[in-house]
Amino acid sequence: MMKLTDYLLACGVQLNVRSYKVHFATYSDSSPLDAFLANDFQEWQEWQRERTWSREMILSLIKVGYDRWLFAGVYKVEGFVQKEPTLFKYTTLLLPGQENLLGRIILDYHRTGRQPYRIGAENGGDLLISEIRPRKLEVEHYPGHRAVCVDYAKLKTIIDQEIGTWVGALSSSRGIYLITDTKNGKLYVGKASSAGGFWQRWTDYIWNGHGGNTELRQLLGTNPPEYLSNFQFSVLEVVDTQASNAEIDSRESHWKDVLQSRRHGYNAN
Repeated sequence: MMKLTDYLLACGVQLNVRSYKVHFATYSDSSPLDAFLANDFQEWQEWQRERTWSREMILSLIKVGYDRWLFAGVYKVEGFVQKEPTLFKYTTLLLPGQENLLGRIILDYHRTGRQPYRIGAENGGDLLISEIRPRKLEVEHYPGHRAVCVDYAKLKTIIDQEIGTWVGALSSSRGIYLITDTKNGKLYVGKASSAGGFWQRWTDYIWNGHGGNTELRQLLGTNPPEYLSNFQFSVLEVVDTQASNAEIDSRESHWKDVLQSRRHGYNAN
């Protein structure tokens, strides 16, 4: 696999490999991926609680899954203003030549510790590219029930911004859904049986992370908030509009049996 810094230099991005820091952006008070999808990541990143930018440039990565990071740009640090004792507003410039790279490069990288910054290695270190997507990561139109597969961060953006095609499709449909913990492979099978359909049920998870499920609540109680980034949502089955709650319960039980989510997942019953 190619090193990220080598690829950026080959693409003409003028990264100063002798003076840069790597920013591992994860969920704190707000989501960096939400900001990126809303085209506000540069502004989101410029607010810092410490004077951590002691190098000329910042190479930014956003967590999009377990040990998976999205390239969000190389920025030149031009200065800062201290707003409060523990709040600093930096001014940065996105280097030219990377407009076609933002949101397309994925890295597989295991970060040890929780420090959000580290000094960048002149030789590129161990930041290796695992995937270059054909298109920039963005919130697309609803792809259809059979194709929907969305991670927590993107779903949060969709729900926060009430993306029209997603609202219409998910709120008008009821059925069985699946949450996959991409960190350990465990599954949770759930049902959307209320009038608000999948939209209302998935909104519950965005509000509190666990949707009222006991095992998910326990999981999140012993892990940091950013653990939510490991959750992936998909639709298993859409039921007839006239289906009774008893029929939906039966289909939910069927999928729990098929996927063994009681024995090997997060379904307690």
